[in-house]
Amino acid sequence: MVKDLKIEDFTYHLPEEKIALYPLDKRDESKLLQFENGEITSNHFKDLAEFLPSKSGLFMNNSKVIYARLNFFKETGARIEVFCLEPSNTDPSTAMAALSNSSWNCLIGNKKKWKGEVLEMQLEGDITLHAELVESRDNNVVAFSWNGQSTFADILQLAGKVPLPPYMNREAEAEDYDRYQTVYSKIEGSVAAPTAGLHFTENVLSSLKQKNISVDEFTLHVGAGTFRPVKSDTIGEHDMHREYAEVSKESLECLLNLVNENRPIICVGTTTLRTLESLYWAGVRVLTDKGIDVEQWDPYELKKTFNRQEILEALMHKSTETNNRLYFKTGILIAPGYPFQFMNGLITNFHQPNSTLLLLVAAIIGNDWKKVYDFALKNDYRFLSYGDSSLLWLK
Repeated sequence: MVKDLKIEDFTYHLPEEKIALYPLDKRDESKLLQFENGEITSNHFKDLAEFLPSKSGLFMNNSKVIYARLNFFKETGARIEVFCLEPSNTDPSTAMAALSNSSWNCLIGNKKKWKGEVLEMQLEGDITLHAELVESRDNNVVAFSWNGQSTFADILQLAGKVPLPPYMNREAEAEDYDRYQTVYSKIEGSVAAPTAGLHFTENVLSSLKQKNISVDEFTLHVGAGTFRPVKSDTIGEHDMHREYAEVSKESLECLLNLVNENRPIICVGTTTLRTLESLYWAGVRVLTDKGIDVEQWDPYELKKTFNRQEILEALMHKSTETNNRLYFKTGILIAPGYPFQFMNGLITNFHQPNSTLLLLVAAIIGNDWKKVYDFALKNDYRFLSYGDSSLLWLK
């Protein structure tokens, strides 16, 4: 049973010196480890097209990282850091377009110094940003308000800092504002980068096109929960974080064509994979009148009674109700024992021990994840967000 999996079986020793704290000068110069049929080869990401079958389909996450860290200062000089995690009462796209106020669930640094007063920050253009802590129990809900005609996206652009992962333990620097963002990012809403996409350049994308590899996009807004380690002894006791996803009708049609023609489907990153696989279970829910949001244990508890074509056709029909786009939340957990529905291969970085992302890798290549990670550690691969890449093929 998936719920009985022990997290101690999905850990390894990650020396601090193996963690990439800064990006390489050139995105596509990163290493690319390919694992296929039990064999490991070491390559460079700029040559990715050589390792993907012609006419395969590539899906990527076009979510854009927002400058989610806000530093407020009290009159005493005390700094209160407010890290916006997700909107408290709407979806990210709506929250980013808000014109005068927006409420967010937040992490708060130095919270004990925030005694309930309204914090202020002066911005360019005579804009004053206010922050009020309106709920401080299960979630820290902060209500932001500001004058003028700026959207909340504009406010964060003016006031916020790049939300580098906590394990980097450093302030964002000038290059991070470009490099902690994929070259194809479009839809603002993530508080962490879909890091597998950080290796792509226009040259790499062009080489894929030349090989007749189709490239399509989903949107999944990455939450800070992606960094949360599994602290329970078994996976069944872990509460999976939920994230917002958007998929266009056109992308569903592209996926249906790939399925009908039995062409390989490759995901760029775990967030794209979570979105892609969530589509099947969202379709099951739609066809059985259970809503559309995907819960953690749906893949292991919902009955798989529909084929992939039926699922995608139902979702395309559903998308016509909301301007030809699907909007849903997913808390899907992909772990060993997961029944993959669409994915054949995954491009991904090297992940933290004791994480749900490592469980996902093990779901694809089984216990060979240890072989892959041992090879990467011994051959000077760089780990985590700014690290090197891997191409893993489903066993």
